[in-house]
Amino acid sequence: MDFRKSTSTRYLAIVAIMMIVAISIIIRAGFLMFAERGYWEEVAARFVKEDVIVNPTRGNILSADGQLMASSLPEYRIYMDFMTSESKNFPERREKDQYRRDTLLKNNIDSICRGLHRIFPDKTAAEFKSHLLKGREKKSRNWLIYPKRISYIQYKEVKKLPVFRLNQYRGGFIGQSFNRRKKPFGSLAMRTLGDTFIGYPDSAKNGLELAYDSVLKGKTGLTHRQKVMNKYLNIIDVPAVDGCDIVSTINVNMQDIAEKALLDKMKELNADMGVVILMEVNTGEVRAIVNMSKAGDGKYYEMNNHAISTRMEPGSTFKTASILVALDDEVVDTNAVVDTGNGVLKMYGSAMKDHNWYRGGYQKITLPQIMGYSSNIGVSRIIDEKYAQNPTKFVEGLYRIGIGEDLKLEIPGYQPPKIRYPNKNDWWKTTLPWMSIGYETQIAPINTLAFYNAIANNGVMVKPRFVKAIMRDGKVTEEMPVEVLKESICSANALKKMQDLLAGVVSKGLGKQAGSKQFHVSGKTGTALVSQGKSGYKGGSTQYLVSFCGYFPSEAPKYSCIVAIRKPGYPASGGGMAGPVFSRIAERVMAGSLKRSIDEAIDSNTVVIPHVKNGDLNEARYILQELDIDNEWEGKYDKENAYGKTAMNTNGVTLTRMEWTEGIVPDVKGMGAKDAVFLMEKKGLKVMLSGVGKVHRQSIAAGNKAIKGQTVRLELR
Repeated sequence: MDFRKSTSTRYLAIVAIMMIVAISIIIRAGFLMFAERGYWEEVAARFVKEDVIVNPTRGNILSADGQLMASSLPEYRIYMDFMTSESKNFPERREKDQYRRDTLLKNNIDSICRGLHRIFPDKTAAEFKSHLLKGREKKSRNWLIYPKRISYIQYKEVKKLPVFRLNQYRGGFIGQSFNRRKKPFGSLAMRTLGDTFIGYPDSAKNGLELAYDSVLKGKTGLTHRQKVMNKYLNIIDVPAVDGCDIVSTINVNMQDIAEKALLDKMKELNADMGVVILMEVNTGEVRAIVNMSKAGDGKYYEMNNHAISTRMEPGSTFKTASILVALDDEVVDTNAVVDTGNGVLKMYGSAMKDHNWYRGGYQKITLPQIMGYSSNIGVSRIIDEKYAQNPTKFVEGLYRIGIGEDLKLEIPGYQPPKIRYPNKNDWWKTTLPWMSIGYETQIAPINTLAFYNAIANNGVMVKPRFVKAIMRDGKVTEEMPVEVLKESICSANALKKMQDLLAGVVSKGLGKQAGSKQFHVSGKTGTALVSQGKSGYKGGSTQYLVSFCGYFPSEAPKYSCIVAIRKPGYPASGGGMAGPVFSRIAERVMAGSLKRSIDEAIDSNTVVIPHVKNGDLNEARYILQELDIDNEWEGKYDKENAYGKTAMNTNGVTLTRMEWTEGIVPDVKGMGAKDAVFLMEKKGLKVMLSGVGKVHRQSIAAGNKAIKGQTVRLELR
């Protein structure tokens, strides 16, 4: 046998076998790709789901004292898919799944509906049953079980119910998750905190939410779902990064104080808009910011952030800036005297009036009186006489002292001041005198406050701050520093004179109602006729902006504050209307900051003796001994009949037992209700109580005969 021929035959056989195997593999692959393609796609879809976006949790906004002011909380809508199946492409399996699920639902429908009624009491179990059966009859793939969004806790309770606890393919229950932005304190500072779009909590709309959106929203992640050892697992490809928290400067208690004080006055005045901003002098941290507008239903809501985004003619609060420019330029001094005449002065063809013109005006008055009485003529004459030939110098002075400073606030919508400049199309001869008293300028309240805050801060102008820190996982990652805008707004001499003038406005002038008996307040009143647009100041319905801007306590300023209220018609008074709001806020804020511990309030050598009611002396004695307070028993001690009177002495409390006489009405004056009722009923008397506190009067005097069943009335105070 030829060896070469034998080897060649073997090689051919091997090649033939390999070709047959290759052809078989190709045929099988084609069969899988085309004939069984649907089946394997179904399997793959169940086993693996690629590139699932994982949304991060939006960060919280916290108050300065750590309270939650805005947070993302999960909410759910719950549905039922009555036609779901684990075997979409296999009709025979799908029919079996359908039968199994129908049987499961039928056997548990009553239990499910009772559970739904327990979780959602506004609908009965019968209503839930009828609703679910209706969805089953329609073979709905997306049947809404309950019409409202539900909380996470409610969702977890629903998931415990029969059938609903199974996965979507076996039971048909679907829970659609939403993140909703919620504010635990409701409307408090809501315009400053800002909003997210409804249904899109990660899409910021305004306020701090928008200003710090990149910090709050975090970063999305990616996962894919895969079946491993008969279990579905979420395999993380790119982890989601939750947003950071921001710590605002808002103090919840101060915000509440400011809002209530403003709302009460706005309701009284039938005002249509009101603003309060409370700021810490040294740091510029905004502790409270209130923006109230009257809606069509007559109620007040935070609808617009007027405090930072609404320019308005400030009125007489601007006089402080005008006079400070003159003091800083040394063209006037506090001993200056101005003749304001009878309260009406023609200036370039227009009548300048003081508020008391109909009473004959102020005649000749000094600069402190001009500021205290808020004389329009006094201020405008000074500015016109000193700057009429060079109005540019006056306007540049306004920018120099900071009233025209662009604060560059991070909150969207902020409007920097709009102050007219000479040699422009909107500058006339009347502009300078009217500008000097707060007209023909447009300034947001936050700018006016920042200027007054600089006066309180010894001339240092700081930028108002709304956020003090950024946090992650409870730890501060970034602190927002105090930002100084101007090291000094004016000379030290001019500043001291202005501080004295502002103190005099409250102590001697029209700002008295903004003051306090507990501490000194400095500031300036403002009353401005609101322009009606093209109609000027006379057309349309007359409106006034009444305001007060200042700081407290005067000697060592801690807080600055502005109150501005827009109201219809006359009377209008910044001092008499905005002033009381300022005073109420200042006193309550200071009361909170002046709290002292009991150890500081009491001398270490002083013995604190509490007031002790008459009545059960055994109980009183026990409490006094626990408090380590000396007490002495006067007369014979009787444990069974230990009712009597108490009296404080220099060292402690004296306990005196009252005489117990059978059948006689006892003296229960000075006792609490419990002891008094016990003693009276022990005598067989019926008792009627009125008031609270201690017994002040008893209708049947002590010592009278006690008649069983008789009614005795005890008046408590």
